[in-house]
Amino acid sequence: TGFCYVAWAGLKLLGSSRLVSQSARSTETQPPVTNLSVSVENLCTVIWTWNPPEGASPNCSLWYFSHFGDKQDKKIAPETRRSKEVPLNERICLQVGSQCSTNESEKPSILVEKCISPPEGDPESAVTELQCIWHNLSYMKCSWLPGRNTSPDTNYTLYYWHRSLEKIHQCENIYREGQYFGCSFDLTKVKDSSFEQHSVQIMVKDNAGKIKPSFNIVPLTSRVKPDPPHIKNLSFHNDDLYVQWENPQNFISRCLFYEVEVNNSQTETHNVFYVQEAKCQNPEFERNVENTSCFMVPGVLPDTLNTVRIRVKTNKLCYEDDKLWSNWSQEMSIGKKRNSTLYITMLLIVPVIVAGAIIVLLLYLKRLKIIIFPPIPDPGKIFKEMFGDQNDDTLHWKKYDIYEKQTKEETDSVVLIENLKKASQ
Repeated sequence: TGFCYVAWAGLKLLGSSRLVSQSARSTETQPPVTNLSVSVENLCTVIWTWNPPEGASPNCSLWYFSHFGDKQDKKIAPETRRSKEVPLNERICLQVGSQCSTNESEKPSILVEKCISPPEGDPESAVTELQCIWHNLSYMKCSWLPGRNTSPDTNYTLYYWHRSLEKIHQCENIYREGQYFGCSFDLTKVKDSSFEQHSVQIMVKDNAGKIKPSFNIVPLTSRVKPDPPHIKNLSFHNDDLYVQWENPQNFISRCLFYEVEVNNSQTETHNVFYVQEAKCQNPEFERNVENTSCFMVPGVLPDTLNTVRIRVKTNKLCYEDDKLWSNWSQEMSIGKKRNSTLYITMLLIVPVIVAGAIIVLLLYLKRLKIIIFPPIPDPGKIFKEMFGDQNDDTLHWKKYDIYEKQTKEETDSVVLIENLKKASQ
C-alpha cells in the first residue's frame, strides 16, 4: 500500500537472497526455493513469499520448512507464504527450505534466507517505554517517553491498526502528563468472536521525520483494565454482610476476579476478601439481575459502621494478563456510627469515677485496719518521757516558777523595811 512506503521511509530490504550452506547433504536433496521476497503490510505485519524450486522431482510432494533466526518458531507447511506480526525495532530474518515430506528428520534443501531491517535513524532518538492499556474494552491509551537525542518541541504522531479497521488510523488525542506523552483512541469490542485473538499494531514517530519510528504490538488478550464496579446493595442477614454489585460493562462475571474490602469503625481495621466466583443467595436482593455479582462477608458486627469498596481485574480464564486492577469503586456504608460526644464524655467520666472509688476504698481499708489491728503503746516511749530530758514545755514552766519566787522575795523585803520604819517612829 502507498501508506506503507511513506511510513517506512528509509526501510532497508536485503534484496538479494543468501544461500545458507548445510554441513551435510544427501544426493536426494531438493533444490532451493526461488524468488524469496519480503514486504511489510499495515504497520508490523511482515510477509515472506517464495516460488517452488526449479527442477524438483515430479514424484515429490513439496513441503516447505521455515524458521526465524536461531531456529525459532519452526513450521512445515505446503504454502509458499509466511507472515509474522513483529514490532520492527530490530532486524528479523526468515530461512526457507523445501523437502518432500513432513518428516522433520528428512533434511531440507539448501536454506534461503531473507532479512528485513528496521527504519533508519538514530536509535537514541526513538521513544522509549512505549506501552498501551485497553481500558474496559472501550478505548486504548498509549504512553511513551521521549528519546535521549530528541528536541523538547518534537511533535509526535501515533498510528494504529487492527483487523477490524480497513486502513491505518492516526491518533488525534496527543497529550502530555509530566515527562510522559500519550494518546488515546476508541477501540470498541466488535461481535467477531475471534477479535480477541488478534493484536493492535502501534507506531510512534514525529511529523518531521527526524526521529527513528518505534513499534509495539498489543495482544487484545492482555493489558486489559476494567472500569471499577458499582455497589448496588448492602444487607445484614443472620450476622453476615451481603454485598451486591454491578460488574463493569463489556465483561462477564466469569472473566473477572474480585477484591472486596470491608472497613469496621470499631476495630479501625480492614479485612480483604479475594473472590473468584461471586455468588450468593439472599431474598432481599433482586433475583435474576443481569451482570450483577454477590458475596457474603462472614462475622460482621451489625451495630457498628461498616464501609465496603470493591475492585476487579481480568482472570486467566478469558485473558492472558491478570495484573491490572481497576480503580476502587465508590464506598458504601451500612450500620451505625458510634456517638463521638458520648464516647468522649465516657472517656472523661470513667477515669474520675475509678479514681474516686480507689480513694474511698483506700480510706475504708485504712479505717478497717485500725479497728481490726489497734496500735500497741510503746513502753520505751513512756519511760523516756518520765526519766528522759525535759521537753520545751517543762523548761518553760520551770522558768515561770523561778520568776514568781523572785518577785515574792522582793515584795517581802519591801514589806519588812516598811514595818521597821514604822516601829522606830
